[in-house]
Amino acid sequence: MAMLVGALMIWVMPLPEGLTEQGRIVLTMTVVATTLFVTEPVPLPTVALLIVVGQVLLLKHNSSDVARTLMSDSVLFIMGSLMLAVAVVKQKLDKRIALFIIRFTGTKTSRIAFGISVMSGLLASFVGEHTVAAMMLPVGIALITLTSDDPAKVRNLAAVLLFSIAYGCSVAGVGTPSGGARNAIMIGYWSDFYGIVIDYVKWMLYAYPMFLLQLPFVTMILLFTFRPEFDDLTPAVEKLKAQVEAEGPLKQRHFVSIALFFLILYGWVGLSEGVGMGTIAVLGASAFLVGGLVKWEDLNNGVNWGVVLLYAAAISLGVQMKDSGAAEWVATSFLEMLTPFGADKGMGLWLAVSALTTGVTNTMSNGAAVAVLGPIVLNMAAAAQESPVVIGFITAISSAFAYLTVVGTPACTIVYASGYLKTSDFLNVGWRMAVMSTLLMLLFASLYWPLIGV
Repeated sequence: MAMLVGALMIWVMPLPEGLTEQGRIVLTMTVVATTLFVTEPVPLPTVALLIVVGQVLLLKHNSSDVARTLMSDSVLFIMGSLMLAVAVVKQKLDKRIALFIIRFTGTKTSRIAFGISVMSGLLASFVGEHTVAAMMLPVGIALITLTSDDPAKVRNLAAVLLFSIAYGCSVAGVGTPSGGARNAIMIGYWSDFYGIVIDYVKWMLYAYPMFLLQLPFVTMILLFTFRPEFDDLTPAVEKLKAQVEAEGPLKQRHFVSIALFFLILYGWVGLSEGVGMGTIAVLGASAFLVGGLVKWEDLNNGVNWGVVLLYAAAISLGVQMKDSGAAEWVATSFLEMLTPFGADKGMGLWLAVSALTTGVTNTMSNGAAVAVLGPIVLNMAAAAQESPVVIGFITAISSAFAYLTVVGTPACTIVYASGYLKTSDFLNVGWRMAVMSTLLMLLFASLYWPLIGV
């Protein structure tokens, strides 16, 4: 059915005004790929392969050029992060981190889920959601596998714990400028377009309270949507304690692993601007291999390579969306369509910008979404005599609402790699998350931001 819709869009429907032929093909590929991502009639890596083939056969791009768009720093980061997660599990540090969290939360499932969201969020608000999701994934998997080895018996529990990691990271990424590239991109647009300077502290003043307010809602939505099979994880926690005690105190290899991991974190925070986060991730994985802390066979068997391919193809398609002008055409057409309904000013414009950004960010990286939409929405703000700071914040924050697809954000891709989640799970809970986040953001825009002088 998805292929039939794609064929109709390319060969039967007339070319819309303002859209190039290349843009129509890219849009068609995006619609078909998104449909296949959600319905999953074939393994997702198959969709990734079809995206690659489609760019060569339909867009007439050179295959070597297409191959180059597949390997970016973000893809290296995903690959390196998954390798590091395997290395952490190999050293059984995941179990010690899980026990550390449980000491504060107790053994109730709801409190553990909230504790994981808080821990993930607090870290992700400063060092980037990609990093934290990769670090926390083994913690979630440890609690799930200790509850039951049968995935069918912990299906909902796994969803709650793993989404607590992914969504805890996602809602936190807007808290500070260093929480995501999208924030820095918008700060650059404000400066270039209007000469407005938003520094680190001012950004936190506007956005950090919203991150904190969302945390309890994340846990409530996850518990309401999935209803975990176990209300209390005491048996799993007892096993966890027994395994950690059997390991004894931290040994030299543990200290070396911890030191390596903090060096990698330092690299991501302090050096990634120069060499890229992906370079540091794969360098870190190489250090674990060189130090004999993990074997290549462990990485080869533990990393979900299909997810790496999937993310690479999604980024490649996002590049085509931008280069072909398809993303800009979608943005302008969407907003023009909503103008008769009052979406050209005030709350209507805020809601339209948020809905548009949410839709776009679920099909490409959030940084690319802000890069594409930023100039369009800021120009609209000027035309509507709206505050460019408010419209800019709405765009940057809404780009974090990539809750609905596996490829919307690396944090979602990383937890999907665990094998416990289905693509339909993202859709099932993602729309609730999107509604909650949108309503809270509009509340902040209308009540809180005016109080602090926006």
